[in-house]
Amino acid sequence: MHKDTPTILVVNDDGITAPGIKVLIEEMKKLGRVVVVAPDSPQSGMGHAITIGKPIRLDRVDLYPGVEMYKCSGTPVDCVKLAVNRVFKGEHPDLCVSGINHGLNHSVNVLYSGTMSAAVEGAIEGIPSIGFSLDDFSEDANFEPARPYVKSIAQQVLNNGLPTSTLLNVNFPNTQELQGVKICRQAGARWIEEFDHRIDPRGREYFWLTGQFKLEDRGEDTDSYALSNGFVSIVPTQFDMTDHRFIPEINSWSFDSEE
Repeated sequence: MHKDTPTILVVNDDGITAPGIKVLIEEMKKLGRVVVVAPDSPQSGMGHAITIGKPIRLDRVDLYPGVEMYKCSGTPVDCVKLAVNRVFKGEHPDLCVSGINHGLNHSVNVLYSGTMSAAVEGAIEGIPSIGFSLDDFSEDANFEPARPYVKSIAQQVLNNGLPTSTLLNVNFPNTQELQGVKICRQAGARWIEEFDHRIDPRGREYFWLTGQFKLEDRGEDTDSYALSNGFVSIVPTQFDMTDHRFIPEINSWSFDSEE
């Protein structure tokens, strides 16, 4: 929209009443006009899911004075799509911020994250976008040390913009004494999943996903390393998943259908 006062879209995946989004709203109000479109219930781990088989509800709510807010029955990505299409009526806000998520979204977790997928959708729409996450799942998580960084990072993006198809993945360690900011690459890691086999009260079996995060990348330039040493990690992130380095090699393969 690019007016004197920037318009900022705030989304999340923990739901419109989550403590993290309240902090994000408060910090963004210092920078411009805030519009919130967020899920009406927690949507963690939804990734880039969209709703296609049932109606989506979008209702105006009044939770914070002076803030235009809508709760959405869909996914975090649905929230961004509806915001652009129905709330902004095809125009674009100057910034899209997602979070602050309760729990980290570093390394491979970015693929599963509803928080980051909302920011990715913002970037797909051509909006400079940022995802914010804190290493604390609790309802009473302390976001205070992150506040000045949230504001300053958002301000820098408003001032300088971001390249097309690029967004920022920002993660905060759970510490009261942040050591500053490190610009990082995404650490190589994976989840070793386990499915706990259980029986419900009616005698039917079900499974509960558990697992362990296995860090396979010990580089000191990664988000995992920065977070483990008390730094705020910022990873410039793209949604183009093409392995450009492999294109020359795969071009040397033969795809002749005749043996």
